[in-house]
Order: sequence, then C-alpha cells, then structure tokens
Amino acid sequence: MPAPLQGTLVMKFGVQTLFGGPVASQPEYIIGTAKALEDRGFSNIWAAEHVVNFPSYTSSYPYSDDGVPPFGADTGIIEPFTVLTFLAAHTSTIKLGTGITILPQRNPVYLAKQAADVDVLSGGRMVVGIGTGWSAEEFGALNVPFEHRGSRTRDYLQVVRSLWCDEVSSFEGEYYSLPECVQGPKPIQKPHPPLFFGGESNPALRRVAEFGQGWMGYRLTPESLPERLEKLSKMLVTYDRSLSDIEIAISPYDMACDLDTVKRFADLGVEQIILVGFADSLEKMLQNLDTFAETLVVPAANI
Repeated sequence: MPAPLQGTLVMKFGVQTLFGGPVASQPEYIIGTAKALEDRGFSNIWAAEHVVNFPSYTSSYPYSDDGVPPFGADTGIIEPFTVLTFLAAHTSTIKLGTGITILPQRNPVYLAKQAADVDVLSGGRMVVGIGTGWSAEEFGALNVPFEHRGSRTRDYLQVVRSLWCDEVSSFEGEYYSLPECVQGPKPIQKPHPPLFFGGESNPALRRVAEFGQGWMGYRLTPESLPERLEKLSKMLVTYDRSLSDIEIAISPYDMACDLDTVKRFADLGVEQIILVGFADSLEKMLQNLDTFAETLVVPAANI
C-alpha cells in the first residue's frame, strides 16, 4: 500500500476500537493493530471502556437506531488505561486516547494518577477522552449513583486538574472533597494531557467549553455539525474562549465517510476524523486499516 505523505496531512485520522472478546483482547492483536495504525499514518488510537456488560439493557445505547450496544455481554473489554500503558511500550508516535473513559463511575484521584502515569511512560502521548456514561446497569454494578453524574463529573474534573497541575492539591465540592495532598509524577504535557469530551447534548458541550481541549462528536454529518458548533461557540464565549481553542474530532461512527465528506468536515474546522474499527481477527483488522489508509488517510494529505 502507498505510504502517507508525512507532515502534509491537513486532516488527522484516529481509530476507536474495542480491545475485547476472545481475539481482540490478546496481546498479538493489540500490538499488531497499534503498530499498523502508526505505520499507516494514523494520529490517534482511542480505547473504549466498559468494565461489565449485560445480556440485556433497559438503558438505551445512544449511537444505534435500536438503542442496543454493538457488543455482546461476553465481549470482555480490556480496561483502557491498562491497554494504553501496554501500547506505550510498543509504539513511539501515535497518540494514546481513552475513547471514552466514564469519569463519574470512577474515582477521580485514581484516574488522575493513571492518566498522568501513561503520559509519563509514553513520553507525553496521553489524551483523556471523557464521557458521563449511558448504562445505568454498569453504574449499578459499580455501586455508583447514576443520577447527578453530570454534576459529579464537573467536581471530578476539578479534582483531576488540581492533581495534574498543582504542587499541593485540594478541592471542596458538593460531590467530592480532596484534602491537601501531593500526587506525582506530574504529566509531561503542560499544563496537562488534553481533555476531550464525547457527547452532543448541551451539558456535554458546556463541559467542552469549560474544561476541554477537544470535542468528540458522534454520528454527525456535515449537515448536522454546524448547529452543534454554533452552540459550542456561544458557550465558549462565557469562558473567554473560542472554537480555535478546541480540536474538533468527528466520528461518523456507523455512517459512510468518503473523501468528499472529509473535505466538507475540514471546511467546517474539523481537525480529526475518528473511524471505528472492529474485527474478529488481526488479519481482518489490518485489511480494514489498509482500506481506511488507501481511501482516506493518503488522499486526504492533499485536500
């Protein structure tokens, strides 16, 4: 396959994947996928998170027409910070992202530690993609309240930022109290690893405006994106920020994405297309990545 034109890409391409199931959770598959992404000029790998799955859900998965998630109960998924730490030792340039980690069902002090350590071990390649979650069942299994998870996320983010940035950290909020403490080592990236937020709702966009360096929009088209960007732009003004401060990353998810679509997204200010890559064998995954590279990554070098 032809090599991408390094250094000339206008649009970056990432791949979100589930390292789960009997094949995709194996070391050879994980290493092979990551090395293939790096070799083919992809900028980011995004590792998804679900610590438990269920035979059926009353919660509705937000990115399918029928509300059913695209993975079964037996798809055991490798925890994202674990797999990204593993990949830090087997890659050298690709950005390592959680895509996404469900912050309100985690302990923020521990998440800050995990993310900072991955940033150190990878030489500054950690990207923290955050969401508030959709599965009440998963929160229940963790004995964490599903309610008020958005407000809890806001408190947790302030805890995480303090632990990353302050010599001595502390925080007092409605949902979390952090006594004066010191956490290290600090992340390599300054002031901290980029925070990307998933979601298209107004609360999700407000989190981007207040805390984010990036936004991950899912199942959006060049026709539906401008409305969200307009809302985000207005919210950013509240924090003396603008869209130029935010990396816009769009995942077509299960919708078709051709070079013309990429060009139209680029015209709207999108900087990264996140493609979804699942396969039941490494051979099929590499074939998928070859197709992505040949039809999108390489041609996009000249748009």
